[in-house]
Parts: sequence; structure tokens; C-alpha cells
Amino acid sequence: MKTMNTPSPRPRIWPWLAWALLVLAIDQLTKQWILRHYALWDSTPVTGFFNIVRAHNTGAAFSFLADHGGWQRWLFVGIGAGATVLITWQLRKYPGQKLFCFALASILGGAIGNVLDRLMHGYVVDFLDFYWGSRHFPAFNVADMGITLGAALLILDELLRSRRSQPATP
Repeated sequence: MKTMNTPSPRPRIWPWLAWALLVLAIDQLTKQWILRHYALWDSTPVTGFFNIVRAHNTGAAFSFLADHGGWQRWLFVGIGAGATVLITWQLRKYPGQKLFCFALASILGGAIGNVLDRLMHGYVVDFLDFYWGSRHFPAFNVADMGITLGAALLILDELLRSRRSQPATP
């Protein structure tokens, strides 16, 4: 029973870490399934605009730096490790900011998923292939979806925060 003098408990980081872990688990399970069932570049048409395909990305988003000899693997592992530390610090500092923390946790799960791929395979496993006619969007994975969702929600969070801080106009 809560008394009048008992402060409310401080929000905890664990729900956010649990969400990051769920994103990570779904990412790794889907990638393992693709690795077991598809050879490189095998694909299965699903709709007139979507395939499941096995692709390997040694670069970053949109295959940025993919053809640069291998050093980029360690650069992206370092960036992912640094992001993990920074995000965990922010989650500990602001656990009560729900949208902000959900966004960060989504990015965290995705970043760790792609770092694990780079460490285990030397590349990131991508498998979601959307296209229009003969133009294909770069293949991506669940980790990329978590990172993209998190980035979009961070922008939304900042827009909402700046709106709240503006004085009301008469």
C-alpha cells in the first residue's frame, strides 16, 4: 500500500531493454531461417512488388562502402558498439520518456542485430526485397526496420517536444 510520503518508483530501463531484445531476437531468428533455407541471391516471389531474397551487405545502409576491401566491417562494428553504449546511457537517464525510449530501444535492437551479423559472417544478411517494375529498393532486414522505425520516432519525439515548449499564441 502506498502512503502519502512514499515517492512513486522511478521508471526502470528494463522494459526498454526487453523491447530491444525482442527486436534483436526476431531479427536473428529471421536471418538464421534465411541462411538455412536460401542460397545467396535465391529468391521467392511473394507479391507483384515483394520478394524474399538472400542478400549479403558488407556495407552500411544502401550498401554504402560495400566494396571497400573489408575495413568497413570494423568501422561499422565500432559505430554499433558506440551506439549501444550511448543508447543504453540515454535509456538509463530518461527511462520515463516513453516515445523517446521506445525509439532508442528499437534502434538498439537493430544495431546489435546488424553488429552480430558483421561479427559472425562479415556481412549483414538482408532478405526483404521490395520493387516497382524493374527498380528494386535495396534489400533490408528486421534490424533495419527497427533502426528506421526508431529514427522516425526520434524525429516525431523531437517535433512533439518542440511544440510543447513553444508558448501558446493568443
